Amino acid sequence: MHRVLITGAGGGIGRSLRDNLRGVYPVLRVSDRVPLAAARAGEEVDRTELGDTAAVERMVAGVDGIIHLGGISGESEWEAILQSNIIGTYNLFEAARRAGVNRVIVATSNHAVGFYPRDLRIDHRVVPRPDSRYGVSKAFAEALASLYADKHGIGFLCTRIGNFGSQPIDKRRLSIWISPRDYTQLVRIGLEHPDIRYEIVYGVSNNRRSWYDNSNAERFGYRPQDDSEPFAEAVLAAEPSGTDPIAERYQGGTFCAAEYSAPTPAP
Repeated sequence: MHRVLITGAGGGIGRSLRDNLRGVYPVLRVSDRVPLAAARAGEEVDRTELGDTAAVERMVAGVDGIIHLGGISGESEWEAILQSNIIGTYNLFEAARRAGVNRVIVATSNHAVGFYPRDLRIDHRVVPRPDSRYGVSKAFAEALASLYADKHGIGFLCTRIGNFGSQPIDKRRLSIWISPRDYTQLVRIGLEHPDIRYEIVYGVSNNRRSWYDNSNAERFGYRPQDDSEPFAEAVLAAEPSGTDPIAERYQGGTFCAAEYSAPTPAP
């Protein structure tokens, strides 16, 4: 990898990767639709709206690998999700195909499978059960990546990110947290491992409370260094009582409970 593009570089994960990958690859091209900090040595700064096809093609020109974080990072109205996360992702993948990009890391989400119950441990082979319009857009990204891998030979690593941050902030996140250094490790595997074609892995640290079997990431050498458990006592002590039964039942939490109108399942 000579030139690596980070879309959505203005977000929390994007800013972290911009710092952690600086110097790892000769050139980092960082892009967002919002203004970014000025370029440092070895960086190129770009400002592109993913809905603008011509601009996206210019953004990916000369790129070897892409870390795709761009788009809306939570639930929103359908039209916003459609334009940013679905049309924008299609524009990026199609531009990557035209430009001859070799690898794409896709930030999908635990919300693509959020309606699995918390008492069920799942792996990368489960069918999508999205918990929101946002989750649907991430399931779409995984399906589109599969198409472009099979039809066009681009290597894709879809990372179902749990919750990225310096530490987990609530009970649910104790099961799905990923630290910055662990996510950086996962991204580097996706860009550099020679055998990546199309894979789904979970973007989580080595959490002993995890709901995920992440052996698919482990077989490519992922060895997460962090665990949410040292934070558990403080997190649980601060957790409010009286949580929503739907949010508590399913892995997607409040994303499942929002707008929920089906009968409440029996305990």
